[in-house]
Amino acid sequence: MQKPKYKIAIDAMGGDFAPLNEIEGAIQAFKHCPKNVNLEILLVGKEDVIKSHLNTLGNPEFSYSIVHADEVVTMKDEPTAVLKNKKNSSLYMGVELVKQGKADAFVSAGNTGAVLSTSTILLGRIQGVSRPTIGSYFPGVNKSVLVLDVGANVECKPRFIYDFAVMGSIYIEKILGISNPKVGLLSIGEEDSKGNELVLQAHKLLKESNLNFVGNIEGRDVLTGDCDVIVCDGFTGNIILKFAESVMTLMKSKFKGFADKSLKNKLMMGMFMPVLKKVFTDLDYQNYGGVPLLGTNGVIIIGHGKSSPLAIRNMILKAVEQIEKEVNKEIEKALK
Repeated sequence: MQKPKYKIAIDAMGGDFAPLNEIEGAIQAFKHCPKNVNLEILLVGKEDVIKSHLNTLGNPEFSYSIVHADEVVTMKDEPTAVLKNKKNSSLYMGVELVKQGKADAFVSAGNTGAVLSTSTILLGRIQGVSRPTIGSYFPGVNKSVLVLDVGANVECKPRFIYDFAVMGSIYIEKILGISNPKVGLLSIGEEDSKGNELVLQAHKLLKESNLNFVGNIEGRDVLTGDCDVIVCDGFTGNIILKFAESVMTLMKSKFKGFADKSLKNKLMMGMFMPVLKKVFTDLDYQNYGGVPLLGTNGVIIIGHGKSSPLAIRNMILKAVEQIEKEVNKEIEKALK
């Protein structure tokens, strides 16, 4: 039986450490790709720069091609301006490859807003989807939870929240294999009557749906609760995402400060280091790869600007998995 061939386009110029991390991540993805998949990487960016870095790495052998793009989208670029002024950028051309069917997915650690707006305009929405959404994994006491939306839709309508819940449930069921995932609505209290007008109306839609809706959950339940999917507006979601990202930095700083106080403290920290490394690994965003942009007619994975080669690798593998499990087709069936 012939292996399915997937072409994954990478924004080689996107991210704080591009293109080196993107190239190294692509090489790692090729090595760790499932054996039943024939993977080809499309490195989109400045050809001379990409070739120079490949040469520095000893011209490693993996299945790739370079798609030349003159321009680079920076973090300072206005997302909507990219559509008009930077059509020759690696970001725009990467999404265009998906639109033209020349790539099966696009992966970028570049300007999140630009990836969102470019993907939505060029690819369009899946039929039935009111707004595409960006989700992010949050570590929990017993398991990880997918939170949607984390910044794509700052202002929301109740229907948007409902769509987020449907798309998130399908993604979790397909990618993690969790049957009938539990969905919670982020609010200021567990009671049905708590929350602003958006939350109250969204609660009504979710309660009347066929989803496994467990009701309102509070901020403390994001990391300690039992939900598989948590939905909220993008303004709230982005705040808790950025707050969560700062927790590991704080913990590392506190542990270092404790160890620096005395030799005894350093020895104690040394004894517990294996356990701490395991905990930090569980909390590290790099192991989750990027976050999915759900709701567009194409597989798009968005990564952190500081994405390491490991994070890039996992973003590519997540894209392959999303293609194989036909997440977008399932979303269309559910919301059509």
